[in-house]
Amino acid sequence: MRSFPWLGTLRQWHWISSALCLVGMLLFAVTGITLNHAGQIEAKPQVSSQQSQLPAELQTSLQEKTPTQGLPLQLRQWLESELNIRLDGRAAEWSDGELYIGMPRPGGDAWLSLDLESGELEYESTDRGWIAYLNDLHKGRNTGTAWSWFIDLFAVACVVFSLSGLLLLQRYAPNRPSTWPLIGLGLVIPALLAILFIH
Repeated sequence: MRSFPWLGTLRQWHWISSALCLVGMLLFAVTGITLNHAGQIEAKPQVSSQQSQLPAELQTSLQEKTPTQGLPLQLRQWLESELNIRLDGRAAEWSDGELYIGMPRPGGDAWLSLDLESGELEYESTDRGWIAYLNDLHKGRNTGTAWSWFIDLFAVACVVFSLSGLLLLQRYAPNRPSTWPLIGLGLVIPALLAILFIH
């Protein structure tokens, strides 16, 4: 009987990569279905809005030295406290004494607008639900750097899982005649669908 000293290492790579990929693969498989049927899944966005008035002392200070970029610390602290939000890494857009900050996030969106002339603050937040949240995780939409790195590392683990599985299939194929026809089907079916039905 032939020995395959590398077989144990290959199996180890396969089960470790499968363990690392398990939850991610389930997430991406389920959200693949929800994304594919997005038009049939009823979404009821919940919109909340809030209005407030900039404190007079802070308003005067900002009018005397109106920012053209960035977010002054005192203003940022007041906005975060008043609206119960976090503004880390958010771009502040100034135009003619008006401030606008967009705050897109997975499964929702938010924005605030501040007029230094009147001191009026408007804030609106939209929540599209947990299905939209998971769909946005799938697409990497408004998810930040950490999630982007996770997707890249997850993809690498999936490649290791798939290639190690292919090598294991190759090892056991002589005893399982249906191995290569099934692998061939896995290639031919999506190729035919793409050629015949995707325009």
